Parts: sequence; C-alpha cells; structure tokens
Amino acid sequence: MVVSYTHEPFTDLKETSNHAEYEAALKLVKSELGKEYPLIIGGERVTTEKKITSVNPAHKSQVVGTISKASQSHAEEAMEKAQAAFQDWSNWDPEARANVLFRAAAIARRRKHEFSAWMTYEIGKTRKEADADSAEAIDFLEYYARQMVELKDGEPVNSRWFEHNQYTYQPLGVGLTVSPWNLPFAIMAGTTVGPMVAGNTILLKPASLTPVIAYKFMEVLEEAGMPAGVVNYIPGSGGEIGDYLVEHPKTRFINFTGSKDVGIGIYEKAAKVQPGQNFLKKTAIEMGGKDTIIVDDDADLDLAADAIVQSAYGFSGQKCSACSRVVVHEDVYDDVLDRVTKITEELTVGDPESAETYMGPVSEQAAYEKILDYIDIGKQEARLVTGGTGNNDEGYFIQPTIFADADPHARIMQEEIFGPVLAFAKAKDFQELIDIANNTDYGLTGSVISNNRANLEKARREFHVGNLYFNRGCTAAIVGYQPFGGFKLSGTDSKAGGPGYILHFMDPKTVCDQF
Repeated sequence: MVVSYTHEPFTDLKETSNHAEYEAALKLVKSELGKEYPLIIGGERVTTEKKITSVNPAHKSQVVGTISKASQSHAEEAMEKAQAAFQDWSNWDPEARANVLFRAAAIARRRKHEFSAWMTYEIGKTRKEADADSAEAIDFLEYYARQMVELKDGEPVNSRWFEHNQYTYQPLGVGLTVSPWNLPFAIMAGTTVGPMVAGNTILLKPASLTPVIAYKFMEVLEEAGMPAGVVNYIPGSGGEIGDYLVEHPKTRFINFTGSKDVGIGIYEKAAKVQPGQNFLKKTAIEMGGKDTIIVDDDADLDLAADAIVQSAYGFSGQKCSACSRVVVHEDVYDDVLDRVTKITEELTVGDPESAETYMGPVSEQAAYEKILDYIDIGKQEARLVTGGTGNNDEGYFIQPTIFADADPHARIMQEEIFGPVLAFAKAKDFQELIDIANNTDYGLTGSVISNNRANLEKARREFHVGNLYFNRGCTAAIVGYQPFGGFKLSGTDSKAGGPGYILHFMDPKTVCDQF
C-alpha cells in the first residue's frame, strides 16, 4: 500500500542551497536552448518540415526550441497508434498503471528545478510561480495514481441472496488532451495522466507557446515505463489538427483547458455524432474566469491587500483564477484601494531569471497588444490609478495596472483580460457585494475577506463560483485539497485534482451474476 497523499511542498527559494540549485538548473537549461524536438507517435520520433518556434517572452529574440509541427496525416497516424496501444494498456492491472505515475512523480521531483527553469525561459515564469507549477504537476501524478488504485475494484452495491452484483469502471478509448500555456507543466501533465492512468490512450496537443516543456514531460513518462503509443505528442495548430481530432469518429473524449471561445467551439463540435461513431463523446472543459475578491467592511485590510495583489499579479495575471475584479464595501473602499496601490507600485517587473523579480512578461505579442487595448478601454470606463504602460523592446512587459471606480457592468469588469489589470468597484452593503460578484458569465473562483461569519455563510450559499475562498486569495488551489473547476461559462466543472476527476474518462459498468 502506498503512503497517504500529501501535496508536494513548495521550495523556500531564499534558502541558500535551494537558491544555488535553482541557479544551477537555469544554467543547465540555458545550455540546452535552441535544440530541435520531433513529434512522438507510437513511441517513434517523427521530424517534419513545418516547425513551431518557441521563444522566451522576456527575451523575444532567444529561441527556446524548434519543434516539429504535426499535420492531419500525423494526427491520423497518432490516432491509429493510440488505438492499437489501447488494446494492451486498458488491460494492464490498474495498480501497474498507477506505478508508472508514481515513478514519473519521483523522476519529476528529482528534476523539479529543471522543469521550473524551463518554464522561466519558455513562458516567463518567475521562480516562485514556476516552482508552484512544478509542485502541482507532481501532485497530479501522485494524486491520480492513488485515485486509480482506490477505484480499481469499483464501488460497492447491494446483492440479493441468489446473485452477485458488481459496479466497476472501464476506460473509454482514445482521448484528446489540449493543454494551455499558462500552467504548461501542471495542467498539461494533469490533463494527460488523469485519463491515462484510467486506462485510456492520449493524443497530447500542447500549447504552441510551450511545446518544449511538454516534450520534456514525455521523456519522463517514457523513463517511467509508459508503453509506446499510450501518450502521443503531436503539437500543431488548432485549426488543422485540433478540430480534426475533436470531430474524429474514434475520439472518445476531449480534455481541454483554454479560452471561452475555443472551449465553446469544442463543446459544440464534440456534441455532433459523426458518421461511423456509435457513442457520445465526453468533454472536460475549463474555459477561464473573471474572478472577484470581495472585501467586507470589517475585514482585515492588510490581509485583503496582500491577497488581492498576490491573486492579481502572480504570473502577470495570466491565470484563469487570477483576481481581475475587487468589490469593496464603500466604508473601507478608499483604504483598501490605497493599500493595494502602494504594494502594487513597489512590485518589481523584469526578467524572471532574476531572483528579485516579482512579475515577468506576458506570453506573446498578441497578448501584449490585447492587454494594452483593454487598458485603453479601461481609461474610458474608469479612473487609472497606477500602471497602464508597456514596453516590448526586449520582451513583452506590462506594468501592473489598477483602475478605480469602475461600473460593475463595464467591459473591464466583465471580459477576461488575462493580464496584470485590476478593476475596483464599490458597494453599499454585503448583498450588493455578492450581486456584483455574481454578475458575469463566468463562475470559476472568488474570495471573501471578512470577519463577519454571517456574511461568510451567506457567501457560501450565494457566491456562485466553483472555488470559493474565505480570508485568502482566489488563486493557488492545491491538488487533493481544493479540487478545481468552475460554474457557468467557466467550463464543465470537472474538478481537476478532485476525487471524481478520472471518472470523467471511464464508463461505469454493472454486472449481475445470478446463481
């Protein structure tokens, strides 16, 4: 029996030996920048003429890696290899499949700083943010392995004296994982190994901004003993291979994390039964948020300010759980705004390689332009308090930005910006605080800072988000502790890192043996 699950601890990067190890990892990864990486289909390396170039968003002239780009013919080949691998993998003892994940977790733990350093270079994560991403990836491996062991014999059901009834789970087949760039190790790993350990085989299409990290994870899975064809690495464009595989009559499920528009499109396409398809596809879709922190009139205002800044500007606000709206009781509004502004103006923005940097770049030129466009919109809708500028000479840097006195229905209060932009609104009482927090199409995360237990209990009932936090920030869910997923147009609420997650990728089966 494996030891009980506990989450991977975060690294104290101020401790001398940890700091030295991270510096060594940065040096190692830097020496490997610019290499070429093939597709992995059925365990075979496949090099293509078309390439994806991954660059460092903090130094946009620095190439992290050049990756072969999959076409529809490669996607079809990967489907065939995954179908063939499923015949054997689905029949492995569930504990044997779990052992692959346990070993992968051990390997990833030994290479933890290396993976974090890859994220520093490939997507601009600061040391703290990268370390948390790596820890979460390890958690997914450990947690889903244990979950499969617990589910291997099914669930107990009743039997009468003349029969024996069993209720068990069986894998579905080949599934498509489409992973995001913002948690390029954690979410990519979790959305791959959850359905994989359940006995399915996977077509992994990682984000085009972070394919090198995904390739490095493939190396870990192979070293851990994953058979050829169980996970097939096929980076490519959504329009060419993504839609093709979503609509493919042999794709049993789609596991997607990304934007609302793309997620809705996948949901629609997956719902159509294609010629030759004799099943309904399952989807696990997470599409983002417009997340609110509420500050009540009797809150700890120092705690509130720290929670807001951490939730808004960690990884430059590029998290689906990031706080982009703060709704404050009118009696403490000015005080909270002043405290948050003071902390925000002291944040260091720059190269994430540096241990002193709090906030690195945004992901790419398109994101940089989109965020600045929203800042221009914000200037028309609210009062700019601080920030509002960017510089993309060397990398894609935007100053942390605060708008005050926003109308709750303004665009900067309603639309997902996915950058370091925060809007403040005020409310006259707690009911209005809740009403404003609920007035978006999203329902992913939220937080309430209050010492009023009656108000917290009201929020427990009426604040409609999948992950609600009291007296802390609205980011940083931990696998197995705060299962993650949202309501409304934040997705299907599949609750990643939760006790029911891998059930989304299995069919329950009842067998009645009558004597």
